[in-house]
Amino acid sequence: MSRLADRSVLHRVPSGSTLFEQAEVPGFAMVLVGGSVELLAVRGPEETLVEFVRAPDLLLPAAVLNRQPYLLRARVLDEARLVMIQAEAFRHAIASDHALCLAVLACQAAQFRRQIKHAKNLQLRSAEERVGCYLLRLAEDAEGAVVRLPLEKRLIASQLGMTRETFSRTLATMVRQGIWVEGDLVHIEDMIVAQARFRLDPLVDGPEPMVSLSIQRN
Repeated sequence: MSRLADRSVLHRVPSGSTLFEQAEVPGFAMVLVGGSVELLAVRGPEETLVEFVRAPDLLLPAAVLNRQPYLLRARVLDEARLVMIQAEAFRHAIASDHALCLAVLACQAAQFRRQIKHAKNLQLRSAEERVGCYLLRLAEDAEGAVVRLPLEKRLIASQLGMTRETFSRTLATMVRQGIWVEGDLVHIEDMIVAQARFRLDPLVDGPEPMVSLSIQRN
């Protein structure tokens, strides 16, 4: 850790800043220790939200480890604090330090499982089910019948695999399920009815924590 610290810098990055572009080859490994970052797929002027990353996490470490271009653009949503480690030093540390290697592997395992859950959500559910389950997860996390949308509606729509217009139309149909949105506030009239209509699945909707890995010695 001391050797890595000598090749690292702590940055505070304001909201709206671009950390890296897709196709850029990383010069640093980026550890998000505070704030949040959007990972965006880009085609010309179009952007699609692939993942919303909250601290603590590593930002696309596979590109750093493989010396390959980033597949996504990273942009700061809420002011972020980042530990930026020189890429070559990071690779050398992972190759030589068993504990660090296991920690990075655990991080990548959690990231991979999040993407599998995201793909299942998009491919197995209708637009109404995706929106309903998303709103219900917000309510259950907040333990209340009134919750605030955490992102702009265009970003939520992108994350749920639909246009802003489709998202707005789907929100309007939620009224018949006892769910409605005023501004950025979500109201759920009857949680039991909502849970019966939009059944959350832990293999799709459950949290995906980083699990520490260790080798058991006999």
